[in-house]
Amino acid sequence: MTLTAQDRARRIKIILFDVDGVLTDGGIWFVPVPGTDGTPATKMVEFKGYSAHDGAGITLARLGGMKCGVITKRISDSVALRARDLKMEFVYQGQAFKMQAVREIMAKEGVTLEEIAYVGDDVIDLPAMRAVGLAVAVANARERVKAEAHYVTPHSGGQGAGRDAIEFILEAKGVLEECIAASIDESNPLPASMDIGKGGDLK
Repeated sequence: MTLTAQDRARRIKIILFDVDGVLTDGGIWFVPVPGTDGTPATKMVEFKGYSAHDGAGITLARLGGMKCGVITKRISDSVALRARDLKMEFVYQGQAFKMQAVREIMAKEGVTLEEIAYVGDDVIDLPAMRAVGLAVAVANARERVKAEAHYVTPHSGGQGAGRDAIEFILEAKGVLEECIAASIDESNPLPASMDIGKGGDLK
């Protein structure tokens, strides 16, 4: 029997995201940092932009009983801070072969591949997308990546694509409206504690 994307989504317990081009629009900014004594810059600081819609989506995912994480090839303080800001359960940077991280997560959490969703945009994401239960491509993904996805988000990376993926899964599970209601219920203390929203405060 051929499973629909909705069938696959109903089994998901963990949703994993690439970062550049998925949780961001793929742009990477480097700003030179001059020496404290006025000498020319000897290092660069990396900046990325993230969508607040995706951050709210992480809260919805957790209210829906899912865990979230990122797997990215680049190594960036920005990613570490954003992931900590959103209290993501899994943060893997410097991953040229992303299935290594997926297998480690499976072992830690006792889940199967069918219970994992992966959201990607480029060919580096294909091994994970081909293996997991639900493969999601963002709207700005490379065409060959979209061709292998079970679901393509209506929005592009950095513009709410992560939220699209989360809402698709929650809708398939039949709990999206319930999660939204819980996220805006002031008597429910959980949403505020899930997304601390301090913008990567180092303290």
